[in-house]
Amino acid sequence: MVVSVTASVDGRLALRRESLLLHAAAAREWEALMPASADRVQAARTAYLERVWGPQAVLEGSGSFVPDHAGPVDGLPPDDGQPGDFLADAVVHRPGRRKWFTVVDSRGRVRWRYKQHGDQDLLVLVAEETPREYLAYLRREGICHLVAGRERVDPGLALRRMRAELGVTCVVASGGGRLQGALLRAGLVDEVHLVVVPAVIGGSGTPALFDGVPLSANERATPLRLVASQAEPDGVLWLRYEIAESATAGRPGR
Repeated sequence: MVVSVTASVDGRLALRRESLLLHAAAAREWEALMPASADRVQAARTAYLERVWGPQAVLEGSGSFVPDHAGPVDGLPPDDGQPGDFLADAVVHRPGRRKWFTVVDSRGRVRWRYKQHGDQDLLVLVAEETPREYLAYLRREGICHLVAGRERVDPGLALRRMRAELGVTCVVASGGGRLQGALLRAGLVDEVHLVVVPAVIGGSGTPALFDGVPLSANERATPLRLVASQAEPDGVLWLRYEIAESATAGRPGR
């Protein structure tokens, strides 16, 4: 599992809470922070991940698509009595598909406008308690989904199920801090690829690189080992870290 994000110097992933970068206005504000080299550095990072890790899935949280206050999709017809996984053969075996665009949505909050983009197909990770009307909606739309957890998606179980059912051996997480925080707490992160732009955002509650559950009294911070760095004249940094306990574990390929 690789976390690959772009953040400010203070580790912020957006300008403010509820600022969804998939929305045009917020995206324009965010892009205005980027120095000239940022696009080139981010493209080089993507090319490196493809060459070295060869990920079969990218991972996002539902918070990338809907604000925190959004509840389950409403106005859906009753469910059709078929809970559980849905992996349509036509999608799983679609010629030309190279990756799964995977989204964690245990509450059923996203009404999807697309199911496929280029070489990627949509895969939604849900829980046993995800509204059955939402699961029926996904099936009607032909959107593949896997059940991984009871009340909420269990990230470790989700990765194991993706490997067992779909042959996914490497995932790149590029979503929000709560998702990445859950992955970190579950011990699932192997590398962190961070592009830092020369700006400071601040703000209590502004989304950060790793959010979520605070450390408990008997937990310690996760140590990292810097394995590569690149600095651009305009202040953009590309930093590559390994989780220190895993630095000699022999990945990629996990």
